[in-house]
Amino acid sequence: MTRKILIDMIKLRSAMIEDSSTAVPEAYFYPTLNINGLKTIRELATFRFTCRKCEDAPCISVCPADALEKDENGIVVRYTNLCVSCKSCVTICPFGTMMTDFFKHHRNKDLFYDLKDEKEMEKFIKACPVGTVTLTDEDESPDKNIYCLNEKVLVRDLLYITEKH
Repeated sequence: MTRKILIDMIKLRSAMIEDSSTAVPEAYFYPTLNINGLKTIRELATFRFTCRKCEDAPCISVCPADALEKDENGIVVRYTNLCVSCKSCVTICPFGTMMTDFFKHHRNKDLFYDLKDEKEMEKFIKACPVGTVTLTDEDESPDKNIYCLNEKVLVRDLLYITEKH
């Protein structure tokens, strides 16, 4: 059984609200080269689990660089290579899903951790606010609000579910 990292997005958002100066380290996990630019685990988790997936997503229509689109599952994807960091999407999102810190261009490689590497994973956990990221042997458990982001990362978040008519 492979140990996974569990990112508690609920606790992480609370920590960021309590102390806006909290530097949240970022992590990435790519089994292969990502042609759409570096995307952090937190950005991927936010779009997959927190985003309301608006039918006529205003974030997509307002983007002057056409850097946002929906994938085949209706999940918003940001092409970081096209994004000009204007933050129009942040301003227009009616639910506050878009975060301004997604657009910070970190030049300090110490802020990024490669979750494919066990030592990097441990460093990432220690760098995060206490209790927001842990190692676990658990699997996806929707009754506990725990969902699989990929084979190494689980995310705890409250999903917004829309009913299809």
